[in-house]
Amino acid sequence: MSRRPVGRPTLTLQIDVATRVIPGFYISLERPSAISVGMAIRHAVLPKNDWLADRELTFAWPVLGLPDILHLDNASEFHSRALTRGCQQFGIELHYRPPRTPHFGGHIERMIGTAIGEVHLLPGTTFSNIQDKGDYDAEGKACMTLKEFERWFALQVGIYHRTIHSSLGVPPMTAWQDDQGKRVAALRLPADEERFLLDFLPFEMRRVRREGIKLFHVFYWHGALATLVANSVHKFPIKYNPLNLSAVYLELPGGEHVTVPLRDKRRPAITKFEHDQALRALRERGRTAVDEQMLFEMVSTQRRIVLRAVEKTRGARRSTQRIVDALIRGEPPAAFVQHQEANAQLTPPNLDGPVVPLAIEEQS
Repeated sequence: MSRRPVGRPTLTLQIDVATRVIPGFYISLERPSAISVGMAIRHAVLPKNDWLADRELTFAWPVLGLPDILHLDNASEFHSRALTRGCQQFGIELHYRPPRTPHFGGHIERMIGTAIGEVHLLPGTTFSNIQDKGDYDAEGKACMTLKEFERWFALQVGIYHRTIHSSLGVPPMTAWQDDQGKRVAALRLPADEERFLLDFLPFEMRRVRREGIKLFHVFYWHGALATLVANSVHKFPIKYNPLNLSAVYLELPGGEHVTVPLRDKRRPAITKFEHDQALRALRERGRTAVDEQMLFEMVSTQRRIVLRAVEKTRGARRSTQRIVDALIRGEPPAAFVQHQEANAQLTPPNLDGPVVPLAIEEQS
């Protein structure tokens, strides 16, 4: 077994202002985006029993339910159409921090400071500035995989929840439980947990053509679309998961969703990150007109290059891990999993191979 550093994860974190509990979080190697915000909201809102069991964690984390208000800073991922539309559908108000008023975010900033203080004790931390880092070899000391770090951070949340909070005078979990005992109305929960994430996915408006739905130079088709072809003037919201483009989700006027797989079932799952890299490479080669075949061939080429270089460079290792991590978390519909095996040269790297650790950095 070998452990090699691949990069620094991004943490999307939430805190309940009234009780200081952490409803949920999301960690990935991807840059902050609409999908990371959506995944963090899903983690906060839904029950976490299965999530904890999957990570062999035995403490209770009963915090759940739809919030009435989300307080946000002005980062671009908090102004996405997906977040705005998802919150509208579930009656969640969005309150943005006024410009140049950092004190408005005091609760989350202090929580991040507490969390990062613990992270800096880990081998492989990159610290928040060069003065703190000094001669510390963050890459050489990195020793945790993404899932190990996720489990470690959840343990810190469990400890924090049961430690007396200086402002509250009681542990955050006690404050949460006391608050629930005073509630008149029951916690709001999504009626359909499976559909909940769909409501926060990014989307594009597209028409349904006879050849299917075209999104990002790729065609998608399902027999259920046949009845929509005649109404080719109408545009539908086509939702997609950037972590896995093996299917898209067409939203019908009544709010129902149709899962639409790739038209060519031989195509494997790719991520939006891979798609964008391939498209950029084709443009740089002077390709002004790009079709689906070109795109998947370029993804294949880039994957082969990354896999050959994986033993040589940290950047290549990070690219490989981002692809694998994204495809795992993308959770493609079970009906489409078999299609991912149709093209071996596009199959993600072997997950049973060497364990890959992470360097840790501060994100706020």
